Amino acid sequence: MSTNPTMEHNELWKNVLGEIELQISRPNFLTWLKNSKLIEKKEREGVVLVGLPNNFAKEWVKNRYHKLILGSLRNFDGSIRAVNYTVVTANPVIAAPKSQKLPGRDAGELPLSESNINPKTNLNPRYTFDSYIVGSSNELAYAAVQAVIGSVGKKYNPLFIYGGVGLGKTHLIQAAGNAIDEKYRSKTAVLYVTSEKFINDVIWAVRNKRTEDMKRKYRDIDVLIIDDIQFIGGKTTTELEFFYTFNALYENNKQIIMSSDRAPAAIPTLEDRLRSRFEGGMIVDVSYPDYEMRLAILKTKAQNQGVSIEDKILEHIASKVQKNIRELDGVLNKVIFYQQYKNAAIDAKKLDEIIQETAQVCAKNVTVNEVIKTVADFYEIQPSDLTERGRRQEVVEPRQVAMYLMRELLKLSYPHIGEKLGKRDHTTVIHAYEKISKEIGQNSGLNQKVLLLKERLYKT
Repeated sequence: MSTNPTMEHNELWKNVLGEIELQISRPNFLTWLKNSKLIEKKEREGVVLVGLPNNFAKEWVKNRYHKLILGSLRNFDGSIRAVNYTVVTANPVIAAPKSQKLPGRDAGELPLSESNINPKTNLNPRYTFDSYIVGSSNELAYAAVQAVIGSVGKKYNPLFIYGGVGLGKTHLIQAAGNAIDEKYRSKTAVLYVTSEKFINDVIWAVRNKRTEDMKRKYRDIDVLIIDDIQFIGGKTTTELEFFYTFNALYENNKQIIMSSDRAPAAIPTLEDRLRSRFEGGMIVDVSYPDYEMRLAILKTKAQNQGVSIEDKILEHIASKVQKNIRELDGVLNKVIFYQQYKNAAIDAKKLDEIIQETAQVCAKNVTVNEVIKTVADFYEIQPSDLTERGRRQEVVEPRQVAMYLMRELLKLSYPHIGEKLGKRDHTTVIHAYEKISKEIGQNSGLNQKVLLLKERLYKT
């Protein structure tokens, strides 16, 4: 029985994109890779051809994401040795007049409609409650969202949802937006933005002296949903604009929904007046899913893709992948790919290999300097504080976490880590690694810090 090359290419590229989506920010993924295609694969030469919608996108992807794309392709097909890029103009897009250009859009960014995003709300229609699994880890957040949908602007305002990376916060708040838009139709104007988009809009408005346009955009709405609000901390102009926007909406009983990777009290760079407003509403957390919930997520996703996978395989994945729903997606996609297009048997050994590959793929290109800088930025200290010989108390935890990450992600030797962090003895590094390894299993706050640092390093 012959296979359809186009279908095989599509499935390979779908899995590659699924893996890459774990490693870069969602706005960047939607802008540069969402509409890419795998055009051709030359078996003998081991070369694939990737199509992009325009020259700008082609050059950007080639310069910024080539290593990531090649590495991910090789994870699924070891015979691939090179990637070339071309422009595919299937459905040319007519550019809007300059006067209609949305603030904050960068050159070369694809229109929202090209990413299946609702241009009125910025919401992705695939995020619905039909595909959202509720369990003990998120039931309080889910209940709060349902209460908001039933009484917009009057109950739990603002609603602040926080939790670690990859736990479904974006799905939940976008599903809420879609439900509100569906329920109230034209009577309620909903707008979803990431904090990155809000920051870009502020910059655009200041540069072009169009602050009034921005005020109308964000204040003439009934529901504002903003993702990853923690990133506005420390950006003075953005915080000021969001403070005024928040007040204008709140005083007019307009609903505000926010997500963050941590609680308001744990965002050190956030202004006190903003923190107090965030804490004045309903704060709920989304924690790590338990085994039953992880298994339910896997079964639902497999069912939605129309594939049949043995229960013992799904049970093994659910038992091994414990912290991140996106990682569950990545492992499941790889299992489906092996079953359907490689005709490879998935035994326990192969399954463990897939899980290990998915867990480690993001950390392949992380460097020592990136670990030092990322840890320093996170703890709001200088990189030199981690490498100097001093023993100031406020630097002890950051330095030990940096040692742990270098060992855990980079697999460096203890003496090498000690050399990089102030020429310390290897026994000091061993003590730090063992201490952090033990404490992250007992201290949820420290565990969350380490997970957030890993996420930032994966995106570096």
